[in-house]
Amino acid sequence: MAPVARGEGDRDDIRDYIVEAAREHGIDEKIRFGRKVVAADWVTDESCWRVTVADVDSGAQSLLTCGFLFACTGYYRYDRGHMPTFAGLDDYEGQLIHPQFWPEDFDGAGKRVVVIGSGATAVTLVPALVDQCAHVTMLQRSPSYVAAVPYKNPIARGLEKVLPDRWSGPAVRWFAALGSQGFFRFSRRFPNVVRRLLLKGVERELPEGYDVATHFTPRYDPWDQRLCADPEGKLFKAIGRGDASVVTDEIERFTADGIRLRSGDELRADIVVSATGLELLFLGGMHLSVDGDEVDLASRLTYKGMMLEGVPNLAMAVGYTNASWTLKCDLTCDYVARLLVEMRDRGMTQATPRNHDRRVSPEPLLGLTAGYVQRSAHLFPRQGSRSPWRVHQSYLKDYRAMRMGDVIDEALELRAPGGSAPAGRADGSRILPV
Repeated sequence: MAPVARGEGDRDDIRDYIVEAAREHGIDEKIRFGRKVVAADWVTDESCWRVTVADVDSGAQSLLTCGFLFACTGYYRYDRGHMPTFAGLDDYEGQLIHPQFWPEDFDGAGKRVVVIGSGATAVTLVPALVDQCAHVTMLQRSPSYVAAVPYKNPIARGLEKVLPDRWSGPAVRWFAALGSQGFFRFSRRFPNVVRRLLLKGVERELPEGYDVATHFTPRYDPWDQRLCADPEGKLFKAIGRGDASVVTDEIERFTADGIRLRSGDELRADIVVSATGLELLFLGGMHLSVDGDEVDLASRLTYKGMMLEGVPNLAMAVGYTNASWTLKCDLTCDYVARLLVEMRDRGMTQATPRNHDRRVSPEPLLGLTAGYVQRSAHLFPRQGSRSPWRVHQSYLKDYRAMRMGDVIDEALELRAPGGSAPAGRADGSRILPV
């Protein structure tokens, strides 16, 4: 397992919690482990999905059917990370590791380590490795915004102390949502102010005279890419102690002993960790079709950030890029449950988002300039310029639209069994929310 910045217990505690919760509610008995969804085809006449599932060990395929398909796949590719083409890589005689496939037998004792990258993975890996290795160098082509954050927000901790359990949970959730997204909105409106605040924070964390301009001043505005959180300022502390260092330069090529830089300098490394980014993969890479016709994802809009235009009975759990991922997922799960109840109560079997508003224009789904997003943007569905096709990246707006608003609106078409005609009255008019 890969090292983590906050210690082994946090990772294990999270996994243990998930396992315990699944066992307590009997969910583990309903999971088909070791299976991968290869394809899903919606059959209108039967009002069901035919889902092709493969055994990951044997490759044997089987067919499942369901009335509603909920894809909780996220949008990262888990079988492969992004690996740039480095000149001379075959010449390197040390150990090369991609964080996505961390070796169980990793031993960094007395080793010189270079971590390539400046994103969240690198920022958390470097301080986790310094306790095991002789020295760790973070090699970055360009800096990212990094902010030291406490292990747990003191305001959230205070709310948990003074409020009863039934109130503290929602209070902390709303504080986290409004605080993080308020900062995001402020950053977008006043980028120069936020840039100065972030860089002042870095200066306070590092030794006097440290070259913040070179190593921690990005070329872009705050929130054009994700901000990197440094838990407890451990990266800055490691740099201050001299256990870790930052080098901002480009790679010319790998050598037998390490990496030669464009500047002519060479970094000697027994181990190189390539924290060079992720690859995105929508719906886990499954082949999606409706009545045998392939769904071109890039041509479809997303409805409320959780369904696809023209695709019946399919929902997706996609979280926020500027706040806790689970905040949006919670809203999505609640909305899907309400939608299923509404369909049952109305005697309907199909719910399909349809765009009839010609004023809606397509826009990128994820509003980030990060390389891993831009590399895959053309493969993803789009968001629309107007609601309900717009992805707000706002918990407050989504809460109003998905939990307080009507379940059915003019963009969501309900159909009865067989799907022969839109749900409506005898005169053929649509049923709208009341």
